[in-house]
Amino acid sequence: MDKKMLVTGAGGFIGWHMVRFLKNKGFWVRGVDIKRPEFAPSDADEFHLLDLRRLEDCRKAVKDIDYVFHFAANMGGIGYITKIRADTMHDDVLINTHMLEASLDEGVERFFFASSACVYRTTNRSQSL
Repeated sequence: MDKKMLVTGAGGFIGWHMVRFLKNKGFWVRGVDIKRPEFAPSDADEFHLLDLRRLEDCRKAVKDIDYVFHFAANMGGIGYITKIRADTMHDDVLINTHMLEASLDEGVERFFFASSACVYRTTNRSQSL
């Protein structure tokens, strides 16, 4: 299999498992995160510590990549996210738009984006924020 895969958020729970899954399928995998995996070393062929809020780092991440599995986000648990709303939204917008722009510019064939339950409102739509 000659396709090269990128997993963003590869230091987190879902990203770490996606790297392992892709490696078990025989793919070459680059993992990227702002932090190293917490519980076990990554199985990635390459693991880069990059800040995907920066377009230049996104360009480094997608260089020579065919498929992107994008799980990176500003995380901290629902308590953190509901307390620090603007900061997480700001960071996630930068991460997502920069990754899409860099992937388009680099000619990435496929881009898979996954979000989390943390993006959903904790209040009823009839209630004000």
